[in-house]
Amino acid sequence: MYSEKVMDHFQHPRNVGEIEDASGVGTVGNPKCGDIMRIYLDIDDNQIIRDVKFKTFGCGAAVATSSMATELVKGKTVQEAMEVTNKAVMEALDGLPPVKVHCSLLAEEAIHAALWDYAQKNGIKIEGLEQPKENIGEEEEEEEY
Repeated sequence: MYSEKVMDHFQHPRNVGEIEDASGVGTVGNPKCGDIMRIYLDIDDNQIIRDVKFKTFGCGAAVATSSMATELVKGKTVQEAMEVTNKAVMEALDGLPPVKVHCSLLAEEAIHAALWDYAQKNGIKIEGLEQPKENIGEEEEEEEY
């Protein structure tokens, strides 16, 4: 069963939409479940995330985790946004059913993909940030190692 917070973020998602001329855009998907998340970041000269929007094609948990992830990074520095993990997203939503944990991982990876895009556009390195995978899936992860 979903928590009240998951239901609230699914039924009333925050920060839906696109940012024109975004500082960074990240798109990730999970081919196994069909979820696709795109996160747009507007980052100022002090590396503070002024605005963040998302578009997600997926289940209710995917929409809820996208919504919560945007709330967690808004107003934060780039480095603070790097610290937003899938666990932090799940905790902020008061948990997810085990079969939906991958949605929180997508949210974390979408943030990282948008930060990667920002870093590439600006020729900077963000500590701890690695080039993101576009497709997140359990099979792919196991095959790579």
